[in-house]
Amino acid sequence: MKYPIKQVLSVALNVLNVHVDDADDEDTMKLHKVLADVGMGSRRDMEDLIIQGRVSVNGLPAHIGQSIGPTDQVRINGKPVHRKIQTKPPRVIMYHKPAGEIVSQSDPEGRPTVFDRLPKPRQGRWIAVGRLDFNTEGLLLFTTSGELANRLMHPRYGVEREYAVRILGDLSQENTVLLKSGITLDDGQAKFLRLAIGGGEGANRWYHVALSEGRNREVRRMFEAVGHTVSRLIRTRYGIFLLPPRLRRGKWEEIEAGDIYNLMKSAGLKMPQPQDKGRNPNSNSNGRDRRPIGEDFQPDPMQTSVSYWGSRDALTLAGGHNGMTHQGRGGKPGGGGGSGEGRGPFRGRTKGGRPGQGGQGGQGQNRSKAAKVHHGQSAFVTGNPQTPGNGPKRGAPKGRKSFNKGPRKPRNPGESF
Repeated sequence: MKYPIKQVLSVALNVLNVHVDDADDEDTMKLHKVLADVGMGSRRDMEDLIIQGRVSVNGLPAHIGQSIGPTDQVRINGKPVHRKIQTKPPRVIMYHKPAGEIVSQSDPEGRPTVFDRLPKPRQGRWIAVGRLDFNTEGLLLFTTSGELANRLMHPRYGVEREYAVRILGDLSQENTVLLKSGITLDDGQAKFLRLAIGGGEGANRWYHVALSEGRNREVRRMFEAVGHTVSRLIRTRYGIFLLPPRLRRGKWEEIEAGDIYNLMKSAGLKMPQPQDKGRNPNSNSNGRDRRPIGEDFQPDPMQTSVSYWGSRDALTLAGGHNGMTHQGRGGKPGGGGGSGEGRGPFRGRTKGGRPGQGGQGGQGQNRSKAAKVHHGQSAFVTGNPQTPGNGPKRGAPKGRKSFNKGPRKPRNPGESF
């Protein structure tokens, strides 16, 4: 295969690293960042493509560290890359990963992957924000923005990850201090920013830990270094995002645009100009963006673990809410009687039917003051952060249009609706 002389010279100059440095212009961006932002993959993936010679700029092979402007023509494998002006924030979804799935697009062994359950994005592709190993459960974030994914993953930005860890036996005071001050692993020093007791019965003990990096199997290796094997590991928080208790394992939930704007602002990213404040186009109906499609609400995923969230020590050490109790959820309210509009030659408005009767409240378990760590709540972050972990705000359903001629009269004196 023959190559034009300009391409050969460009490749030679790149190898010798004598290309002219790109001008520092406000309108230019690093090539691998641009490709990641349009959803072609992560920054590292894009750098690999550039090294392989599969990316060109204005007909010439691209090089690592190259900056491009708005008018430069970029191609991958000979196909043009279309860059659009962002008017909407990138999409971000939360996924409740069960054990037994890998965080990869494909697996030679044929194991199920997390991407099999995700919705297909309209543009670009999903980029996993960090990874969870095969046997680890819990919160996993995905976004269509490579830049946002990088900000959330890179240790330089200090985004906290919180985990619930179940081990056999109690940690000694000496090992607790060691895990918080720093322990030597094969790939360097590691330490927990926070560590709190999470309760447990029998031989099993739960602990809450937080750290600001995501090395391979780091939490498991740290406990193994002090002589404890992790039998269950669940990520419960990533930054400001909490694992919603209603989110079933293997299901995803879309994060609203307002939360994404706040996230981008806190990460120091430029925010696209928002459009009109209408209904989210990704919403299923009536603005209910974050409820999983076709799924009911799930109780806390930790309810399979005795005394996990109901631990006295977890919040005593970490500092949290006082006197928190759980009340039973009421039954589903009945449909209200709307005012139906008459159709036909006479367009008079008719009165709506009578409102439905609300369901009876469930008999919730009134926990003691010791049970202070409640569903969807971090063991370390107090207060009520603006996070999808708080769940969607749900009110009574809107009244349906009624075709009744009017409300019926009470059967008995004193009867009310």
